[in-house]
Amino acid sequence: MQGKSYMLIVALTGLILLFACTSTTHITGAWKNPEVKPAAQGYDNIFVAAMSRNVNVRTQVENALAAALSTYDKRTLKSIDYFAPRFQETLPSREAMLQKIRTAGADAILTTSLIDKQSETRYVPGTAGYAPVPAFGWYRGFYAYYAHWYPVMYSPGYYVTDKTYFIETNLYDADSEQLLWSAQTETVNPGSLDRFLQDYPEAVLTQMKRDGLLR
Repeated sequence: MQGKSYMLIVALTGLILLFACTSTTHITGAWKNPEVKPAAQGYDNIFVAAMSRNVNVRTQVENALAAALSTYDKRTLKSIDYFAPRFQETLPSREAMLQKIRTAGADAILTTSLIDKQSETRYVPGTAGYAPVPAFGWYRGFYAYYAHWYPVMYSPGYYVTDKTYFIETNLYDADSEQLLWSAQTETVNPGSLDRFLQDYPEAVLTQMKRDGLLR
């Protein structure tokens, strides 16, 4: 009975550790235009555009970035509110698109897009461990001693597929279209879009702040 309890505890602990490490998002590289002056921190009206054909993904990503930017006192405008899904319309002309963005009051444009996705299958070997027993359990005889002090719990190995997503985030000047800043993030096994959006905006904006693009 106690052996089963121990196995259950180990199994639950493993699940907790697995889900705790499900999602990791970090910056793999960032670039800042050397011509950008400190005044770039003055961009207070940012047009956010997620490059995705999936309307749900596009909406949630833009909402998450807008919410994160609001903590820096930035006003955001989301592309989903100004442009219909790309697969339902012809691409507007450059002049028409920029005019719409500028008329909305944006002075900067923040884009995000999935540039690569990789999958890797790996084998996780089984594990062995010893189950604890109550004190003085060995007094019940040799078999009790053997059964309680030397039971081996074995977990067979298995295969898992790790999925890695590479996201590129760019910041442009809305007036000149000049690229001001760019960064790439790597996310491993996000599990769900909600979990990804817990980590991604913070990682990106923290880097922007570090690079002097946010106060």
